Amino acid sequence: MDIRRVTRSEAVEEAGHLFDAAPQRFADEDCHLLVAYVDGFPAGMVTGVEMPHPGKGTEMFLYELSVDDRFRGRGIGRSLVTALARLARERGCQGLWTATGEDDRPADDEDQAVHTWEFGRP
Repeated sequence: MDIRRVTRSEAVEEAGHLFDAAPQRFADEDCHLLVAYVDGFPAGMVTGVEMPHPGKGTEMFLYELSVDDRFRGRGIGRSLVTALARLARERGCQGLWTATGEDDRPADDEDQAVHTWEFGRP
């Protein structure tokens, strides 16, 4: 498995099957797309958005995580989250967070859980 930060519109389109809707090109350098490739095929993706906060510094919000059904159960999702956390640290973020539904249901369900990773201050 190879995880790469994607910025080219062709690569975003190539991974289009991983998105809920047709992907659009990222124009903001604070928005990040990481794609996991298995034998050259886009098998999963994670998106993150840097969010500045006056009292906390900048945190990375894990916006969306998707793994192609054919590649589930291989640790791709975990590897993508780890790669996003590494990118967040490299960019000086104080932490990473996301919201999900309990039992990994979609976050728009009634019961939600917030997950946080704190990196500490430099």
